[in-house]
Amino acid sequence: MKSLPKSKRDEVDVSNEFFPATPRKEFSIGLIRIVTAMVIFMAGGVLGLSVSSTFTRYYPLHTDVFFPETRYISNSNRDCSGIRNFVKPAQVNHNMNDQQLFWRGSMVPTIKDYPFRRVPKVAFMFMTRGSIPLQPLWDKFFDGHEKYFSVYVHTAPGYKLNVSKTSAFYRQEIPSQVVEWGSITLVDAEKRLLANALLDFNNERFVLLSESCIPIFNFPKVYNYLINSKQSYVQSYDEDTPRGRGRYSRHMYPEVRPFQWRKGSEWFELNRKLAVTMVSESKYYHVFKKYCRPSCYPDEHYIPTYLNMFNGSLNSNRTVTWVDWSREGPHPAMFGNEDVTEDFINSIRNNGTICTYNNRPTSVCYLFARKFAPSALRPLLNMSSKLMKY
Repeated sequence: MKSLPKSKRDEVDVSNEFFPATPRKEFSIGLIRIVTAMVIFMAGGVLGLSVSSTFTRYYPLHTDVFFPETRYISNSNRDCSGIRNFVKPAQVNHNMNDQQLFWRGSMVPTIKDYPFRRVPKVAFMFMTRGSIPLQPLWDKFFDGHEKYFSVYVHTAPGYKLNVSKTSAFYRQEIPSQVVEWGSITLVDAEKRLLANALLDFNNERFVLLSESCIPIFNFPKVYNYLINSKQSYVQSYDEDTPRGRGRYSRHMYPEVRPFQWRKGSEWFELNRKLAVTMVSESKYYHVFKKYCRPSCYPDEHYIPTYLNMFNGSLNSNRTVTWVDWSREGPHPAMFGNEDVTEDFINSIRNNGTICTYNNRPTSVCYLFARKFAPSALRPLLNMSSKLMKY
């Protein structure tokens, strides 16, 4: 019996089985597959880049969150830019309000060793309503000692000093507020200056000055005197007169008792520890703000009283700013062009007063003097090199 004939398809399969494809045919098929895979891969890559570009363009914040960018900076100086800006802000201007500023300025590291090379500086803090007429004299005093001082100016809000870029006062106006003579706003301005100066961790001593103050010694002598001092210089004394104890309000009791009440010059000098203390203090500030009203003058009583109560051993109870109260009136004497002579300046520098410096008697009790009128600038400049050595 004959078998049924096979279909043509079966014949083809049989022929393939017994007659396999040649090597050239296999190579062509493999090449086609490789080329096809490469085309698909490249098309996918182009599509992926296109989508990524669009996503980044319209949703940049999302990419930052989920795919944060890491930058590696090889320059070691740039690696330290963060700590440098923290320990010394690049500029005195900022957008902090007083509450934020005082909080920031009151920060004290608990680690004693500094992670940077610290050069102690003196912060010269000027409180003025406008210009500083004696600025050329101060620039002469500061010249060549840039590493050892800082300048801060509290003036009328929005006021800009008209000084050259080479001046130590250039762009040193801090964010300020209106100040009224004889009110608590003077204390606010003092705290504002202190807090701004405390942002620079290199500042170790803090001197409050007015636009009518002058230095009566050269910079090295002033710097060494303050940096090496074991005490601060805030005038604080008990005066049994209407201008002393007479300004005490019974409403301050019991926070401030009559025997603790003190008076002193507004123009103080503080070390860093006491500067932080005064910026941080709020309890007694509010007592003075509420009860030390006009005719009380909180700028003459708040800091002297507070230091007497809590930090008496750190204070010398004297000021380093000379002033003449011999003339009658609410303000000290003002000296102009005709008053300024070498004999007059020498009488301030060596006025016969004996005080204590680091537990030893000294005749150098004053480093600054006031009040000097704008007309005094020329004679002061003429004698500064010979007499005051700057």
